[in-house]
Amino acid sequence: MARLADYFVVVGYDLDKRGGSEGQGHILQRFPEKDWEDNPFPQGIELFCQPNGWQLVPERERPSFFVSVLTDINSERHYCACFTFWEGLDNPQLQKAEASEVDEDEVPGLVQPTQVFAPKSLVLVSRLDHTEVFRNCLGLIYAVHVDSLSVPLETVIGNLLTCVIPVAGGSQRTITLGAGDRQVIQTPINDSLPVSGSSVAHLFRQLGIVNVLYLFCAALTEHKILFLSSSYQRLTDACRALLAIMFPLKYSFTYVPILPGKLLEVLSTPTPFIIGVNSFFRSETQELVGSMTLDVIIADLDGGTVTIPECVHISLLPDPLLQQTQTALSMVLDPELEIADHAFPPSSTQPSTLKIQDKEIRAVFLWLFGQLFHGYRWCLHIIRIHPEPVIRFHKAAFLGQRALTEDDFLMKVLDGMAFAGFISERGPPYRPTDLFDDLIANQVERIRQEECSPHKVMNHIKELAEQLFKNENPYPAVAMHKVQRPAESPGHNDPKNLAIFPPLDDVTVQLFIDHAAAKLQTAPPVVKAELKGMVPSGPPLGDIVDRHGHVLANSARRLEVVRNCITYIFDNKMLEAKKLMPAVLRALKGWAARVCLTQELNQHVLQNRAVLDDQQFDYIVRMMNCTLQDCSHMDEHGIAAILLPLVTAFCRKLGAGITQFAYSCVQEHMVWTNMQFWEAMFYSDVQNHIRALYLEADGGEQSTSSRGQQESGPAAGGQELLGALELASEQSRLWPTLSKEQQSERVQKEESTVFSQAIHYANRMSYLLLPLDTSKNRLLNRSGIGDVESVSNSYVTNSIAGSMAESYDTESGFEDAESSDVANSVVRFINRFVDKVCNESGVTNEHLKALHTMIPDIVQMHIETLDAVHRESKRLPPIQKPKLLRPILLAGEELVMDGMRVHLISDGREEATGALGGPPLLPAEGAIFLTTYRLIFKGTPNDPLVGEQVVTRSFPIASLTKEKRISVSLSMDQFIQEGLQLRSCTFQLLKIAFDEEVASDLAEVFRKHMHKLRYPQHVQGTFAFTVGQSGKTLVEHKTKDKNQSIKTLSKNLVKSAKRTIGRQHVTRKKYSPPTWENRSSLQSELDEDELSVSEELDQGSLTLSSTIRSSDRQTMSNVVERACCRDYQRLGLGTLSNSLTRSKNEPFRISTVNRMYTVCRSYPGLLIVPQSIPDSTIQRISRCYRQNRFPVVCWRNSRTKAVLLRSAGLHAKGVVGFFKSPNAPSAGPSQADSTSLEQEKYMQAIISSMPSYCEPSGRNTLGGFTSTHMSTSDSSDKLRQPKIGALMKQVMGGKEDVPGTFSRGALGQRARVISLSQPRVSGKARNPPGGKWGSIRGSGRLSAYNPEVGNRLSSKESPQPNGGPSEALFLKQQRAYLYIIGDKTQLKGGKQDSFQQWEVVPIEVCDVRQVKNSFKKLIKACVPSSATSEPSMTFHRCLEESEWMCLLHRVLQVSVLVVELLDTGSSVMVSLEDGWDVTTQVVSLVQLLSDPYYRTFDGFRLLVEKEWLSFGHRFSHRGAQTLASQSSGFTPVFLQFLDCVHQIHLQFPMEFEFSQYYLKFLAYHYVSNRFRTFLLDSDYERIELGVLYEEKGERKNPQVCKSVWDYIDRLNKKTPIFFNYMFSPEDEEVLRPYSFISNLKVWDFYTEETLSEGPSYDWELVQRGRQERLAEEVPDKPDTTTPKSQRRIVWPCYDSRSRVVPDAITKLLQDLQSLEAELGLPPEKWKDTWDKIKANQRTEAKLENRPSFNSSLLMSSNLSHQRRSQGVYLPESGVGSSINLAMDRETSTTSTPVAGRPSTSTLYSQFQSTESENRSFEGILFKKGALLKPWKPRWFVLDKTKHQLRYYETRQDKEFKGVIELAEVESVIPGTPSMGAPKNIEEKAFFDLKTTKRVYNFCAQDSPNAQLWMDSIQSCLSDA
Repeated sequence: MARLADYFVVVGYDLDKRGGSEGQGHILQRFPEKDWEDNPFPQGIELFCQPNGWQLVPERERPSFFVSVLTDINSERHYCACFTFWEGLDNPQLQKAEASEVDEDEVPGLVQPTQVFAPKSLVLVSRLDHTEVFRNCLGLIYAVHVDSLSVPLETVIGNLLTCVIPVAGGSQRTITLGAGDRQVIQTPINDSLPVSGSSVAHLFRQLGIVNVLYLFCAALTEHKILFLSSSYQRLTDACRALLAIMFPLKYSFTYVPILPGKLLEVLSTPTPFIIGVNSFFRSETQELVGSMTLDVIIADLDGGTVTIPECVHISLLPDPLLQQTQTALSMVLDPELEIADHAFPPSSTQPSTLKIQDKEIRAVFLWLFGQLFHGYRWCLHIIRIHPEPVIRFHKAAFLGQRALTEDDFLMKVLDGMAFAGFISERGPPYRPTDLFDDLIANQVERIRQEECSPHKVMNHIKELAEQLFKNENPYPAVAMHKVQRPAESPGHNDPKNLAIFPPLDDVTVQLFIDHAAAKLQTAPPVVKAELKGMVPSGPPLGDIVDRHGHVLANSARRLEVVRNCITYIFDNKMLEAKKLMPAVLRALKGWAARVCLTQELNQHVLQNRAVLDDQQFDYIVRMMNCTLQDCSHMDEHGIAAILLPLVTAFCRKLGAGITQFAYSCVQEHMVWTNMQFWEAMFYSDVQNHIRALYLEADGGEQSTSSRGQQESGPAAGGQELLGALELASEQSRLWPTLSKEQQSERVQKEESTVFSQAIHYANRMSYLLLPLDTSKNRLLNRSGIGDVESVSNSYVTNSIAGSMAESYDTESGFEDAESSDVANSVVRFINRFVDKVCNESGVTNEHLKALHTMIPDIVQMHIETLDAVHRESKRLPPIQKPKLLRPILLAGEELVMDGMRVHLISDGREEATGALGGPPLLPAEGAIFLTTYRLIFKGTPNDPLVGEQVVTRSFPIASLTKEKRISVSLSMDQFIQEGLQLRSCTFQLLKIAFDEEVASDLAEVFRKHMHKLRYPQHVQGTFAFTVGQSGKTLVEHKTKDKNQSIKTLSKNLVKSAKRTIGRQHVTRKKYSPPTWENRSSLQSELDEDELSVSEELDQGSLTLSSTIRSSDRQTMSNVVERACCRDYQRLGLGTLSNSLTRSKNEPFRISTVNRMYTVCRSYPGLLIVPQSIPDSTIQRISRCYRQNRFPVVCWRNSRTKAVLLRSAGLHAKGVVGFFKSPNAPSAGPSQADSTSLEQEKYMQAIISSMPSYCEPSGRNTLGGFTSTHMSTSDSSDKLRQPKIGALMKQVMGGKEDVPGTFSRGALGQRARVISLSQPRVSGKARNPPGGKWGSIRGSGRLSAYNPEVGNRLSSKESPQPNGGPSEALFLKQQRAYLYIIGDKTQLKGGKQDSFQQWEVVPIEVCDVRQVKNSFKKLIKACVPSSATSEPSMTFHRCLEESEWMCLLHRVLQVSVLVVELLDTGSSVMVSLEDGWDVTTQVVSLVQLLSDPYYRTFDGFRLLVEKEWLSFGHRFSHRGAQTLASQSSGFTPVFLQFLDCVHQIHLQFPMEFEFSQYYLKFLAYHYVSNRFRTFLLDSDYERIELGVLYEEKGERKNPQVCKSVWDYIDRLNKKTPIFFNYMFSPEDEEVLRPYSFISNLKVWDFYTEETLSEGPSYDWELVQRGRQERLAEEVPDKPDTTTPKSQRRIVWPCYDSRSRVVPDAITKLLQDLQSLEAELGLPPEKWKDTWDKIKANQRTEAKLENRPSFNSSLLMSSNLSHQRRSQGVYLPESGVGSSINLAMDRETSTTSTPVAGRPSTSTLYSQFQSTESENRSFEGILFKKGALLKPWKPRWFVLDKTKHQLRYYETRQDKEFKGVIELAEVESVIPGTPSMGAPKNIEEKAFFDLKTTKRVYNFCAQDSPNAQLWMDSIQSCLSDA
């Protein structure tokens, strides 16, 4: 029974304490005035009566009612029902004004009302929540007062305060307050279920399903929740509803449904809360919440929104549950939704009434908790029964068996306070039960079966709802309420009518209360039988199959394997066991197999011991480690728990009295360092022992189950646990009946059981935490056991722990510092454990003290035994490990460190692990060798089934890009190994773990050596220089005299260069251009500028012979011999005759201005410049460009005579100087001016060198070309113009294809678009289509990016699509002679020449950083370091994110544009960045595409030497080859170029003499440092080191090639590996590859690997390795018994496919060689053989009169004409690649061949034959026409498949002219020449074809040809 109301309070407005803006309330009266003993009066009621603050109002408001909730210090809730009404009083402001005339607060001009109204509240304080009853009672009191009824108020209040009602039990109680009223109070049947009325239904109506679910999850996972509403009652209801749906969990944090405005600061509390605030305070709340960390979830009840801040992550319900809950809720709230689409909907499906709906929603949540928590009782550990039960929940087991370990939501809920309360309340096995217990116990099965059928779920929910409804409303509603309401009188608002609420007589009220109290004392006590009972546990968790499907389909087979293996081990059949081992270790990844292992091992334990021999022990330990390996630190499957007793059982004898147990080998697992694991284990053991204790005490059956099963805890089996809880329940029932002695005896027994277990666990923990070698503190360091706070939320309640932990080591007197360090941390860990569990399980302080004294001794004792074990274990014979294989070394390569035993771990590439089928080659065991050149791993796979294969992985040490330490746990071994992950830019990854025999300091030495070799101090430390010398000394060998002289010459040259340059190279960076103000004094500054070069050299008039000393002359002749000069002569760009007299009419000359490398350090010594420019000008011009890299010519188009120039971008000052700035003071001709003029002159000189410009007939004709292509040049221009424009748009457009200009003019105003077109076409060009194109140009002072350039080029504006005359004219006039490809970011304004002879094309270039980052991502995509299943980490996704393909696309796109411009007769200057990265790429690609010469071996070499080496691409810097460049990182600019060449090669396989393998070879060796070719940054540096000209001189050691080119030449003579058999070039063919990303392929250089032999680019190694392998494979005596199969398996990542499956030609050449060897003939070089065959082919082709290309191609690769969509298989010597020759891509960029010039694309068209074609024979025949028609040559095709002879007008035609059906042919006979037959053809070349209809006369080119045709046709006829 409880009081209905504890206190009645009247609160009024406090007139005395009226502050400035806000009033206060104060308690006028309260009854009773003395606090109840059991329930003190709550403080602060006056705040809660008026949460918005106490204010006077001018008009009377209606009475209001709400209930607020206060929580006291014992977390009891008090319900305060507030009834507020307003009373009139005279305006205090007016009275005050009269008293004091001047009032500061008063605002003049406001009329004050004479009467104001003050609020007054009547408050009931109760511990019961009966809202309606309170409303009625307070309403009645108000009615009595207002209507002045005859009943005294005191009586009513006295009755109210003395009314006593039952708390629960379902009874109805009628009460009356003595004012003629009557109310029925309904109590709930069970007070553990919340009472919600209809508040839950209202909450869902206000916020909606999803929002409430968010709030529900947020409340359970302890977030802060704030409700806003303008209604107080709604706030209370919403909060009540949220708590109701959380049942059976109880909310235990701050809970304030109505928060007064004055207490808003409470919102900034750090703890979770559920708080309601009136919307009146919305802005203040948001300020408060905003100023905090914004982690409050705001639910606006009036607006129906829930706002979740970004920083808050709400974990939602696990997946299927969330969906099911939402479905169920929508079926309750919106039943019409389901049938909304029915054709015949039922007549009415109204949702239930609110009260019922409320219960249905709650039933959904009850059902949800049933799903979440079912089986929780199986994870309870009961650790004490008496004096009262102590129960712990085993979270890991619960999550593990539900397979929800990863689930965020459940983890948080189980860790939360609410769940802790749930366990302490519902854990005890003997207590009253409620609806939830029943659900968990009896309906789990039903829930599980029905969860997928919503309608069955709905029925269940309706049943639960009925029970909930019945709990609140057990009887039908009785209409017995009779409550007086105040009369609504007409003058209700009339202030005169209302008397003030009178003060009450407290004595009268107190009398009532005392009287009632006396009555209660005399009444007999109410005895209510509590219905306690045993709580049923429900079905166990065990039989739930986890969702991740660990129960695999073939698990039975796997378990069989595990069982067999264990049987073999214990039967000592070690060989069998070894074979099964890998399979077992794989199987042990599954949970079932692990359980099986523990069960099997259990059977081999006798009396807690199992002694094994060494090998058995080793295998068992490996299996245990593997089983524990994936156990997370939580041990959710209980595997570690089951293994714990086993690791102390299995052991081996090491010597006399020394035994090593398995635990010393399985310590490296996180689970042992986890406090919660030990607690759970301890509790489960204690439970078993206590159970045994009572079973024995009761004389029941003795506990016979073996210890192993007892300790297996909840995971092992249900029967035991059932026993424990049932037993506890039974004991709890009996407890009150026992005598005091019996009770204390039981308590004592339980306590000593716990105590003995604690000692046992202290021992166990020391076993698993102390490492075998106590000097290595491995485990503890890693897991942080040493930190006091790091482990579980332990609380130490008494100070013994601390004091003991400090003093123990002095007591036990250890000396050894190191071991005591380990011991310290272990002791601390065990102490904390003991404190926690003993406090929780009620062990006495004396016992705890004793434990603390024992622990250090236990640990110390264990350390001593371990030392002996450790000593002995070192003496064990080492396990047989595979012998280390020696790698084959290059000539001159030496070992720096001998092999260290390591394991090669698999990385993210799956082929080698056997994941994609094939053998598991990795992990492999072997050794890593460090040589002066490479890092080599060589070993054999761990898997015994492929154990005889050799695995090799290596890469050049110079290509190492990243080294990272890793720790690897090998599945076989228990230890976590130190490891290294080494990444190389040759796309290789070595992930190695050092074997335990490798000392860690040795691994460190290895790393240091590796670093030293990777980053030598100087480039001379690289392998290319040190090769052949002993590794220690870098002494130069004595060289031959001849070479000596060259070296001295180059030294002299460098010396003189250094003298002339002065300090230029040192200080160049420091020079900053002068500011505008002192630009006039620029002259003087520049005179002493360190950049200016000494004057003697400026006289360009001096001839070469006069300026160079004799010794240098020899050097010059060397310079002349350099590749560039040969190329310049080939291109006709000038000769260097000895007399240096050159014909003045040549437009260009070779300048020697840079012969001493003084003008530009990174340029070659000889440069091509316009004839008319003197050297002195060049020196001045060069300063405008970055790094002094001024524009020089590097190639000329032989047909259009357009030239290609390269330079760096302009300096900032250069740009300004070149395009004269308006702000510059113009006083005096400054040097800047003259430079700018000279620069223009230079441009003009280039333009005037072009024949098209020099034409007298007009500057825009190309007519003067004396070229064979003259006839086609005009039409070709017409055809090609739109193409260039389109390209321009693509190249320049970038992303911003929007109209409008995008640069400010030099003066900062918006630039105008200035049209420079001729007046007559301006109308056409005025509004170009959108896009920002064009160039920099200005009119007067203004500059703009002119959008018309691209448009002019693309001729988009022309209204005449057929290209009428005006368009052609317009285009001709607008074509610029010189296009400058410049960087968008630099071209910020400029002056254009009025004739507009050059245009600037601004493009965005990728800077070096982009390339560097892109390459890093590319390597990670192609060679991932670990396998991942994340969808965001797939190969294609990573490849896309690397943007490597985009970069290739950009470079190719710009190159194709330049090719187009050059081909149409405009010159192009590429002027990007510093002129040595992107510029080099573009310029080289342009030459490669435009000039077939560069697509041959010699040409490509020359191209790389000229553009990359001579023009100073910084190979050493970009490749980070030395210590100095280490920080700059690896940037593969050259690799990017090679990849572009590879893409072009794929699209035009017949145009290149070299194969793809050649490109891969260069890509590998340009970073390998094996050759000197790609070392150093410029010719200057190479001369300085004397490397440049030595290749010719030094031939002493023929083994060591210094130049990669020499090596390639040598190798090419031996073998056709670099040769492309499909090479069949066309004259003067210009290639225009597609550059779209969809057309680009990932280069297989990045992804392929050959584990059998390592990279194949060091050819000698591979050859020697193959010979060795062949020698091994030759059997000793021929095995005649079994026929040897010719078939062999080719593994993609292991074998070299090109060798095992060579293409047809290679195979034939190899066969030829072996035949020659067999016959004893001298071997013929492959090239000679090849050339002979080609020659034969050509003669045959001539006879057939068709281009030789076709037959040689068909001969070489046996290509039948396939459909092009299937792609053509073009075997090449590297690796066969299937190339798709689809030529019909987007037409906008297709390279349309120019009429009259045959292009490759037309030649390829033979592959593009239509579906119908299958040609068996074809060629040209003359055919006589019908009567009186002449003989005509036609292309004839004989088609066997269709059985017809078709003829075409020309070979390229797709449509045939006619068909002769072979079925109709009767005979083929030799014919005679008839009238009009072709002349000069012998008679035997004629033949006739007779059909049923007519006779055809044919004539072939010669008689053999005719014979061939006749035979072919005859064979077709006979075949038919």
